[in-house]
Amino acid sequence: MTASKPKPIRYDVGFINPFLEAVVSVLGTMANVEGKPGKPYVNTSRTATGDVTGIIGITGQSAGTMSLTLTKGAILLIVNNMLHESYTDLNDDIADAVGELTNMIAGQARMHLSQQGLNFSASTPSVIMGKGHRLSHVSGSPILSIPFSTEGGDLVVEVSFADVAGVSKDYGGKG
Repeated sequence: MTASKPKPIRYDVGFINPFLEAVVSVLGTMANVEGKPGKPYVNTSRTATGDVTGIIGITGQSAGTMSLTLTKGAILLIVNNMLHESYTDLNDDIADAVGELTNMIAGQARMHLSQQGLNFSASTPSVIMGKGHRLSHVSGSPILSIPFSTEGGDLVVEVSFADVAGVSKDYGGKG
Protein backbone atom coordinates (compact mmCIF):
# COMPACT_ATOMS: atom_id res chain seq x y z
CA MET A 1 0.00 0.00 0.00
CA THR A 2 1.44 3.37 -0.98
CA ALA A 3 1.10 6.48 1.16
CA SER A 4 -1.31 8.05 -1.36
CA LYS A 5 -3.89 5.22 -1.11
CA PRO A 6 -6.49 5.45 1.66
CA LYS A 7 -6.38 2.88 4.44
CA PRO A 8 -9.19 0.33 4.33
CA ILE A 9 -11.94 0.88 6.91
CA ARG A 10 -12.19 -1.91 9.48
CA TYR A 11 -15.01 -2.52 11.90
CA ASP A 12 -12.54 -3.21 14.68
CA VAL A 13 -12.04 -1.63 18.07
CA GLY A 14 -10.08 1.29 16.60
CA PHE A 15 -13.02 2.12 14.36
CA ILE A 16 -15.82 1.35 16.88
CA ASN A 17 -14.40 3.24 19.86
CA PRO A 18 -14.67 6.74 18.32
CA PHE A 19 -18.44 6.24 17.82
CA LEU A 20 -18.87 4.67 21.26
CA GLU A 21 -16.92 7.48 22.95
CA ALA A 22 -18.83 10.14 20.99
CA VAL A 23 -22.22 8.81 22.17
CA VAL A 24 -21.13 8.62 25.80
CA SER A 25 -19.57 12.08 25.65
CA VAL A 26 -22.44 13.86 23.85
CA LEU A 27 -25.17 12.32 26.02
CA GLY A 28 -23.24 13.01 29.21
CA THR A 29 -22.24 16.57 28.31
CA MET A 30 -25.39 17.78 26.55
CA ALA A 31 -28.11 15.92 28.46
CA ASN A 32 -26.52 14.58 31.67
CA VAL A 33 -27.63 11.10 30.53
CA GLU A 34 -25.48 8.01 30.94
CA GLY A 35 -25.35 5.86 27.82
CA LYS A 36 -24.25 2.33 28.72
CA PRO A 37 -22.78 0.58 25.67
CA GLY A 38 -23.71 -2.99 24.76
CA LYS A 39 -21.95 -5.46 22.48
CA PRO A 40 -21.55 -4.31 18.84
CA TYR A 41 -23.13 -6.53 16.18
CA VAL A 42 -23.81 -6.55 12.44
CA ASN A 43 -27.43 -5.58 11.67
CA THR A 44 -28.47 -8.06 8.98
CA SER A 45 -32.19 -7.12 9.09
CA ARG A 46 -31.36 -3.54 7.96
CA THR A 47 -34.38 -2.35 10.01
CA ALA A 48 -34.35 0.38 12.66
CA THR A 49 -35.09 -0.76 16.20
CA GLY A 50 -36.45 2.48 17.64
CA ASP A 51 -39.00 5.22 17.11
CA VAL A 52 -36.86 7.96 15.56
CA THR A 53 -33.63 7.92 13.54
CA GLY A 54 -31.16 10.58 12.52
CA ILE A 55 -29.00 9.56 9.56
CA ILE A 56 -26.02 11.40 8.11
CA GLY A 57 -23.93 10.78 4.99
CA ILE A 58 -20.17 10.56 5.48
CA THR A 59 -17.54 10.85 2.75
CA GLY A 60 -13.76 11.02 2.60
CA GLN A 61 -11.69 7.97 3.54
CA SER A 62 -14.69 5.91 2.40
CA ALA A 63 -18.34 6.70 1.61
CA GLY A 64 -20.99 5.68 4.09
CA THR A 65 -23.60 6.62 6.64
CA MET A 66 -24.00 6.89 10.38
CA SER A 67 -27.37 6.69 12.07
CA LEU A 68 -28.68 7.25 15.58
CA THR A 69 -31.90 5.35 16.33
CA LEU A 70 -33.69 5.91 19.65
CA THR A 71 -36.74 4.61 21.46
CA LYS A 72 -39.34 7.19 22.42
CA GLY A 73 -38.36 6.94 26.09
CA ALA A 74 -34.66 7.48 25.38
CA ILE A 75 -35.12 10.54 23.16
CA LEU A 76 -37.67 12.14 25.48
CA LEU A 77 -35.28 11.76 28.43
CA ILE A 78 -32.37 13.19 26.43
CA VAL A 79 -34.28 16.13 24.92
CA ASN A 80 -36.08 17.00 28.16
CA ASN A 81 -32.72 17.07 29.96
CA MET A 82 -31.06 19.06 27.15
CA LEU A 83 -33.79 21.69 26.86
CA HIS A 84 -35.18 21.61 30.41
CA GLU A 85 -38.63 20.83 28.99
CA SER A 86 -41.24 18.14 29.59
CA TYR A 87 -42.09 16.71 26.19
CA THR A 88 -44.28 13.60 26.27
CA ASP A 89 -44.62 12.89 22.54
CA LEU A 90 -42.50 12.90 19.42
CA ASN A 91 -42.85 16.16 17.47
CA ASP A 92 -40.87 18.57 15.28
CA ASP A 93 -38.77 19.79 18.24
CA ILE A 94 -37.78 16.20 19.02
CA ALA A 95 -36.93 15.59 15.34
CA ASP A 96 -34.73 18.71 15.32
CA ALA A 97 -32.96 17.52 18.47
CA VAL A 98 -32.32 14.07 16.94
CA GLY A 99 -30.76 15.74 13.89
CA GLU A 100 -28.54 17.85 16.12
CA LEU A 101 -27.51 14.85 18.29
CA THR A 102 -26.69 12.86 15.14
CA ASN A 103 -24.55 15.75 13.89
CA MET A 104 -22.71 16.12 17.23
CA ILE A 105 -22.00 12.39 17.55
CA ALA A 106 -20.81 12.12 13.94
CA GLY A 107 -18.61 15.20 14.44
CA GLN A 108 -16.93 13.86 17.57
CA ALA A 109 -16.42 10.42 16.01
CA ARG A 110 -14.90 12.01 12.88
CA MET A 111 -12.54 14.05 15.05
CA HIS A 112 -11.31 10.88 16.82
CA LEU A 113 -11.00 9.00 13.52
CA SER A 114 -8.91 11.82 12.04
CA GLN A 115 -6.39 11.22 14.83
CA GLN A 116 -5.99 7.71 13.35
CA GLY A 117 -5.42 9.14 9.87
CA LEU A 118 -9.00 8.46 8.71
CA ASN A 119 -10.49 11.71 7.45
CA PHE A 120 -14.19 12.23 6.78
CA SER A 121 -16.71 14.98 6.00
CA ALA A 122 -20.43 14.80 6.78
CA SER A 123 -23.64 15.99 5.16
CA THR A 124 -26.66 17.49 6.91
CA PRO A 125 -28.58 14.84 8.87
CA SER A 126 -32.06 13.65 7.92
CA VAL A 127 -34.58 12.47 10.52
CA ILE A 128 -37.10 9.65 10.11
CA MET A 129 -39.88 8.96 12.62
CA GLY A 130 -41.94 5.78 12.94
CA LYS A 131 -41.32 2.40 14.56
CA GLY A 132 -39.67 -0.22 12.34
CA HIS A 133 -38.75 2.15 9.51
CA ARG A 134 -36.17 0.95 7.00
CA LEU A 135 -32.63 2.27 7.18
CA SER A 136 -31.07 3.84 4.09
CA HIS A 137 -27.47 2.79 4.66
CA VAL A 138 -25.00 2.08 1.85
CA SER A 139 -26.58 -0.64 -0.27
CA GLY A 140 -24.98 -4.04 0.18
CA SER A 141 -22.52 -2.92 2.87
CA PRO A 142 -22.58 -4.37 6.38
CA ILE A 143 -24.24 -2.24 9.06
CA LEU A 144 -22.29 -2.20 12.31
CA SER A 145 -24.65 -1.57 15.24
CA ILE A 146 -23.50 -0.30 18.63
CA PRO A 147 -26.38 -0.52 21.16
CA PHE A 148 -26.70 1.65 24.27
CA SER A 149 -29.11 1.70 27.16
CA THR A 150 -30.21 4.73 29.20
CA GLU A 151 -32.58 5.02 32.13
CA GLY A 152 -35.24 6.18 29.64
CA GLY A 153 -34.77 3.51 26.97
CA ASP A 154 -32.43 2.22 24.32
CA LEU A 155 -30.58 3.70 21.37
CA VAL A 156 -28.35 2.32 18.64
CA VAL A 157 -25.61 4.00 16.62
CA GLU A 158 -25.06 2.33 13.27
CA VAL A 159 -22.32 2.83 10.69
CA SER A 160 -22.08 1.43 7.19
CA PHE A 161 -19.23 2.12 4.77
CA ALA A 162 -18.68 0.98 1.18
CA ASP A 163 -15.06 -0.14 1.67
CA VAL A 164 -14.80 -2.29 4.78
CA ALA A 165 -12.16 -4.92 5.47
CA GLY A 166 -12.33 -7.60 8.13
CA VAL A 167 -16.05 -7.47 9.05
CA SER A 168 -16.77 -11.17 8.62
CA LYS A 169 -13.66 -12.11 10.61
CA ASP A 170 -14.33 -9.65 13.44
CA TYR A 171 -18.12 -9.80 13.83
CA GLY A 172 -19.50 -12.75 11.92
CA GLY A 173 -21.19 -10.52 9.30
CA LYS A 174 -20.95 -10.94 5.57
CA GLY A 175 -18.81 -8.44 3.64
